[in-house]
Amino acid sequence: MGKTKRLVVLALLVAMAATLHVVESQLPLPVPIPGAKLGLANAISLLAIVMLGWRDAVYVAVARILLGSLFGGSLLGPAFIMSMGGAFASIFSMVYICNHYLGLFSLAGVSLFGAAIHNITQVVLAAILVHSAGLLWYAPYLLIFAIPTGLFTGLAANYCLAKVPEKYGLKFRNIE
Repeated sequence: MGKTKRLVVLALLVAMAATLHVVESQLPLPVPIPGAKLGLANAISLLAIVMLGWRDAVYVAVARILLGSLFGGSLLGPAFIMSMGGAFASIFSMVYICNHYLGLFSLAGVSLFGAAIHNITQVVLAAILVHSAGLLWYAPYLLIFAIPTGLFTGLAANYCLAKVPEKYGLKFRNIE
């Protein structure tokens, strides 16, 4: 893929991820778990991992969180720190799973693992930020919530990846 095409695809992924990040932050979830989200923007990060590689997936995540936090009014606040930490941990764990166990796990399984790591990282960061280990009791509830959301995100990424025309050179590839 040429540099221009790669840059255009990267910009489109950032725009989609930032839009999903902002829209999702405005949606109320009908669950009694504060801070629980669907993680729709993480489907775009997963697409970036399998289409472009881990470096570009990190660019997408960082740009998404910066733009989403800027538009949402939480730039450089606790929510920003937790989101960035969760995104990095999630991306690197999904890259690891893709590199070593992709034959064993589908994209939905990779996404499920990424969602669990994301939630654990966010709870740990929240406990550090407020200087209270008492928040760690919250992790099991978020892990239970990570199962349907991670599966949905992975299935959405798989569906989108299947719809990418091969003529654009963005077919599923091996991870670096």
